[in-house]
Parts: sequence; structure tokens; C-alpha cells
Amino acid sequence: MTGELDFWREAMRQGMGQTAFLRALGGELVEFTNGRGRMRLPFAPHLVGDPATGVIHGGVLTAMLDQACGMAIGSALRAPTMMATLDLRIDYMKPAAPHTDILVESQCLKIAHDVAFARAVAFQTTPDEPVAIATGTFMLSPVEAKA
Repeated sequence: MTGELDFWREAMRQGMGQTAFLRALGGELVEFTNGRGRMRLPFAPHLVGDPATGVIHGGVLTAMLDQACGMAIGSALRAPTMMATLDLRIDYMKPAAPHTDILVESQCLKIAHDVAFARAVAFQTTPDEPVAIATGTFMLSPVEAKA
């Protein structure tokens, strides 16, 4: 089973780093380890929500935080499992500085029988100075092996 699990985790890491969403934004997967993840979103004009200020659109941050939480859970699972976001709370702490990359770090907090919990922080200089913070709850559904 360990070989299958390693194969599945590597497939998930590659998949999470190459989603159509992440590619469209120009983001990249930096870290995908046991229960933790890190992504980088380089600044780009098409991500700006308000051209007058140059601030990244809040929806871009929300989607990045959602994917980061799922990524942390996916890297912590011990068996192939599908997941879906049940609840995602975002607290926007301050506007992102224009023309500056955004980093998102995530952590799986707990995996129960059919639900998992994670948190993530989006920042530009240090996680202690967040742009936004997320807490997510995800529904889990085991993948059944086919004969």
C-alpha cells in the first residue's frame, strides 16, 4: 500500500501544481509535504481588481486560499480520497501591495472520518503580516479501488 500511496501523493502534487486555475493565474506550487503546502502567485496586471490602486482582486486570493487548504489536506491523507470544500471562511486583513508577489502557506489541522480541516495565510513579506487568512472544512470521500 505504501507504494500506491506514494504514487497517489505524487500524482496529487503534480495535479495541484498544474490545475487550469493555477496555470491561468500564473501561480506555482512551491511546497507539497505531509500536511503542508506553499504556493507563489507572481503579480500580474490581469489579477488586479481595482486599476486605480493596483490591488489584487479578492476573488483571486479566495481561490488561492481554497486550493492551498485542499492541497495541505491532500498531502496529509493516507489513502486516495476525493474532497470538496464544505465551508471556507476568509478574513481579509489588508490590501495586498501592488506589483508584489503573494505567497500562500497552508496547513492541515485535522482529518476525521469524513471531514478535514485546514487553514491558510496569504502574505507578501512574512506570515506574521497577512493579507488574508482562511479556515476551511472539506468533505472527504474515499476512492474505491476498481477490480
